[in-house]
Amino acid sequence: MNKVYLTTAIPYVNGEPHIGHAMDYLLADVCARYHRLLGDEVKLQAGTDEHGGKIWKKAEELGISVEQYVDDNVKKFRDFIAKLDISYTDFVRTTDSNHERRCQEIWRILSDYIYKAEYEGWYCTGCERFVTEKEYEENHGVCPDHQKPYEKLQEENYYFKISDFKDRIRMAIESGEMLILPEFRKKEILRLLEDTPDVSISRPTSQLVWGVKVPDDDSQVMYVWIDALSNYLTALGYPEEDITDWWPPVAQFVGKDILRFHAIIWPAMLIVLGLPLPKTMVSHGMVLADGQKMSKSIGNVVNPVDVLDRHGLDAFRYYFLRHVDTFADSDFTWEKFEDAYNNELANDLGNLVQRLATLAAKNNFKFEEKLDFEFDNEYNDLMTKYEFAKAFDYAWNKIQELNRRIDEEKPWSLAKNGETEKLNECLSGLIRDLLRANYALSPFIPGATEKIFEIFSGEITPPEVPLFPKDFVA
Repeated sequence: MNKVYLTTAIPYVNGEPHIGHAMDYLLADVCARYHRLLGDEVKLQAGTDEHGGKIWKKAEELGISVEQYVDDNVKKFRDFIAKLDISYTDFVRTTDSNHERRCQEIWRILSDYIYKAEYEGWYCTGCERFVTEKEYEENHGVCPDHQKPYEKLQEENYYFKISDFKDRIRMAIESGEMLILPEFRKKEILRLLEDTPDVSISRPTSQLVWGVKVPDDDSQVMYVWIDALSNYLTALGYPEEDITDWWPPVAQFVGKDILRFHAIIWPAMLIVLGLPLPKTMVSHGMVLADGQKMSKSIGNVVNPVDVLDRHGLDAFRYYFLRHVDTFADSDFTWEKFEDAYNNELANDLGNLVQRLATLAAKNNFKFEEKLDFEFDNEYNDLMTKYEFAKAFDYAWNKIQELNRRIDEEKPWSLAKNGETEKLNECLSGLIRDLLRANYALSPFIPGATEKIFEIFSGEITPPEVPLFPKDFVA
């Protein structure tokens, strides 16, 4: 048994949970469930990023304390994670006193590579970061993510000497010591690494008060990335506790928009701390709406809770884990979602379970084989490469093949003709292969697969209502 540590990016709690957050959680959860089925002991981290200027300003706008604002929003994220049935083991809030204390200790360890300097440059409040002159020019002075002009700021901040670690980071990426997936994201990071300057890691308290205080300097608070990135360590009790049993992470799951920080700033921090780099950075794409980036201004934002409420958790996990590419940008429409629900989840799987269970029950058939479940090599290969959508497809093909077989073997005809021995042999083979396919599907749609295992254990009892009823909401 191996110890496996997996992490999700901690969301910034200045808004509602969105589809991008769901993808972080879902991909990490699939990985965690897969490793547990292999017999591994798994820690799956989740948490919330609660400091920064946007949060402070939003609380002021609402006329409530910043503490109340973050508490309210953290509850929304914890409720959302519960709705998604994410099997996390550790939850970190960056306002927790343990995290803040440990974060300050990490700063002290990094201090030989931290210096103070005055800086004048272009800043995006939405991103909470300075951009280079090159980025400013390429984006024509407007942040492409937030559609707002960059501000010119002049501040005295602390900086982290990224320049000292570029060669070491490049070697780690190129050698696969820290694997970045997909491959095209790896190439992007290597290009970005060339132009990455030393990074600002603090803000003056005259500009920002809501943050972790810089040790021995009350005039500065830590900048978001040192505070936020450290959570992967503080969740394990570092630096106070020995984390060697769990470190490094087997995989860290992040959206493509924050990969640069995880693949450049984060490894630089770990190098100074003397810790191994993460084994894999898994970067997922964006979920688009009708081919466009989701945006409040466009009015095309899909609320994940609406999707969950419409057809439930299994349908949500099915669509976003099978029909959304693990690595590339993918499209969501209600038409695509309902087509997948109707013609695949309800028809391929739900109908297959109903037909087999009904046939077995009517003919007093009991499935009494004790199956030793294991994954085949092709499935394992896809899962270990984090090709989760392809692994899902591979398992689903087994379900579609079973639907073809049941039509070819016609067990209902065997029953009608009184061919009991052939019928039992036919049902036994179909149910055996269904349960094996069901095992491969269990990391993806655990709720449905658990029900299927229950249906075919002991006395086979057809579900009173279909697993996936076609009761769409208009």
